[in-house]
Amino acid sequence: MLHYLLTIFLGLMSVLLLCALYGRRRKEGEPSLIKGWIPFLGKALEFRKNSHQFLTNLQKEHGDVFTVLIAGRYMTFVMNPLLYPSVIKHGKQLDFHKFSDSAASKAFDYPPVQSPRFPGMSDSIQKMYSLLQGSALDPLTTSMMGNLQRILRRLFSSGEWAEPNSDWQEADLYEFCKRVMFEATFKTLYGQSQHLQLDELREDFEKFDASFPLLMAQVPIGLLRNTKKIRKKLKNFFQPNRVAEWNAPCEFIQSRTALFQQYDTLQDQDIAAHHFAMLWASVGNTMPAAFWCLYHLLSHPESLAAVRAEIVDVVGQNNIQSIYTGDITITRGQLDQMVYLESSVNESLRLSSVSMNIRVVQEDFCLRLDARHSVNLRKDDIVALYPQSTHLDPEIYDQPQVTHTYSKAASYTSFVLMNLIKMSCLCFL
Repeated sequence: MLHYLLTIFLGLMSVLLLCALYGRRRKEGEPSLIKGWIPFLGKALEFRKNSHQFLTNLQKEHGDVFTVLIAGRYMTFVMNPLLYPSVIKHGKQLDFHKFSDSAASKAFDYPPVQSPRFPGMSDSIQKMYSLLQGSALDPLTTSMMGNLQRILRRLFSSGEWAEPNSDWQEADLYEFCKRVMFEATFKTLYGQSQHLQLDELREDFEKFDASFPLLMAQVPIGLLRNTKKIRKKLKNFFQPNRVAEWNAPCEFIQSRTALFQQYDTLQDQDIAAHHFAMLWASVGNTMPAAFWCLYHLLSHPESLAAVRAEIVDVVGQNNIQSIYTGDITITRGQLDQMVYLESSVNESLRLSSVSMNIRVVQEDFCLRLDARHSVNLRKDDIVALYPQSTHLDPEIYDQPQVTHTYSKAASYTSFVLMNLIKMSCLCFL
C-alpha cells in the first residue's frame, strides 16, 4: 500500500515539476501572470468561491490588468472601467461572436452557426433581435403581463401554500419566483398547450443550469454526471413537431422557427437545441434577478412602500383592485414611468450580478490601454471585462454593499430584462 501511495506522490510531483519548468511564463510587455500551483485548474477554485473578492485582491497586488489561469484558459482581466473602450474598439483582434458561437454550440449541442453549412444564418439571427426592441416589445409586454396575472391568480386560488387555520399562504420566495417567472416567460415566448409539463421542465432546466458555467469553460460534458442525459431530455422537449402544436408563440420565436426550416442541413435535433438555448437565455438570468429585486424590496419596508405608492399612482387604484378578478393592461409607457421600481431593479442587479464581458484574442498584438500604457496579448487568450468591480466600488457608491433604492445605479441589463423584472415585481407586490 505504501508503495502505491509513494508512486502516486512521485507522479504528482513530476507533473508539477514539468508544469513549472515547461509551462507558460510571462514575457516582456505582458500583464502579470497568476497560474496557481494546480495544473490546468490554476485559480479556478478560488475564482468560483468568491470571484469578486478574488479579483479585487489581485487588482490590489498587480494593478488594473492581469492574466489568470482558470480551468485551462488564460484570462486577462481588465478591472478599470475607464479602460473598457480600449478593449471594445478592437473588434478585429478581440472577437466575441466566434467565441460565443463556439461555446454555445458545444454547451447546447448544435452545429456552429458561423459555418459554411449555414450561409447567412448568423446575420439573420442577429437581425431578428430587433423583434425584442422598440415598438415590437408592446405585444410581448402585454402577453407577459397577462401570463403573470393568470399564473398568480391560479396559484393563490389553488390554496397550495395555505397555512392550517390561517388565511395566509406561505412559500419559499426563491422557489416561488422561479416557478412564476419560468412559466410566464415560457408561455410568452413559445405559446401554450394543455399538455405542457412545465414544472418538470423547470426542474430539468435547473439541473442543466447548475453545470452550465463548467460547460462554458469547456469541461467535457461526460465528466458532469447526468448533464448529458438531462440536456438530451431538454432538447427532446423542443422537437419541431411538438413546438408546432403550441398555440400563439411570439413573433420572435415564429421568425426563428421559419428561418431554421429554410436550412435542410439543420436537423430536427439541432433546431430543438436552438429553441432550448433561447429558453436558457430568456430565464437563466430573469429568475434570480426577479428574486433579488423582491428580496431587497421586502427587506426595506420604506422602499417597498414607495414602490407600491408609485404603482398605484401610475396604474390607478381601481385597476389594482380589479387585478384579483381579471387581467389589467400595463403599457410600456407606464412601465417607463415607474422610476422607483426601475431604481430597485437596478440596485438588485448591481448587488447580485456577476456577469463578465468576454473577448477572444484573434492574433498576438499589443493592446493600447491609454496614452501611457499598453499590454501584449497572446492569440487564443481571453480578455474579460468585469463590471461588478465597478458595481461594488466604494469610490463610486457610498456603502456599496448596502441597497440604495433611489440611486441612479448604472444598469448593464437589457431593456427586455428590465421590463420583465418590472412586470414580475409589479404583479408580486
